[in-house]
Amino acid sequence: MSEGQFHLLLYGMSILAVIVFIILYFVDAGYGMFRTPKWGVTVSNKVGWILMESPVFLIMLTYWLTSDRKFTLPFLVFFLLFQLHYFNRAFIFPFMIKGKSRMPVVIMLSAVLFNLLNGLMQGEWIFHQSSTTIYTETWLTSPCFITGTLLFFIGMGINLHSDRVIRNLRKPGDTNHYLPAKGLYKYVTSANYFGEQIEWIGFAILTWSPAGLVFALWTFANLVPRANAIYHKYEVEFGGQMGNRKRMFPFIY
Repeated sequence: MSEGQFHLLLYGMSILAVIVFIILYFVDAGYGMFRTPKWGVTVSNKVGWILMESPVFLIMLTYWLTSDRKFTLPFLVFFLLFQLHYFNRAFIFPFMIKGKSRMPVVIMLSAVLFNLLNGLMQGEWIFHQSSTTIYTETWLTSPCFITGTLLFFIGMGINLHSDRVIRNLRKPGDTNHYLPAKGLYKYVTSANYFGEQIEWIGFAILTWSPAGLVFALWTFANLVPRANAIYHKYEVEFGGQMGNRKRMFPFIY
């Protein structure tokens, strides 16, 4: 991919993120508690998560295997951090899902498309477009890398803990909805989304890359409207139990 084509990809993904952000404030993405028959054919959540998250893992793996930078330390670290998240999302998280929930195929395919494009965007930057004169071993002691890596792991920790809280809300066979109240769920109704947002802001900082920035923008565009929808659904179901919780960002929104 040429430099010009890469910049077009970045611009296109940025514009699309803004469009998706606006649309999702009017249309609730039909998975999880918002799934309805109007979304059509479904697959099991386990299958859906594997199929939609594995492409980006495999694309990045291909970029790494075919790159002459693969053992250059900064690029290797970027690759491993990115893959750490998606290995969990594609090959661990799906098998921890309880119950027999289902996911609309159209939602799964839209996620597959995004992950293909994001894998292309991140892989191109790390292994082709970025400067080898900037990403030397000294980058690993730079303020950007240290700060970003700290945020990345803080966000990952919040995300993993919050997912565990949600998984343990129900006993086997129970299909009721409950208001999560442990961890950061004391402050927001979508603590898992808050963690993921912090994680990818951290990745954007530790790589200090336009591709990382666009991914953080996409995370915001996808998760903030979703968090808003969840907040309003909880308001209807739990009323006064909500207290002073915000949607996704503690004490802010």
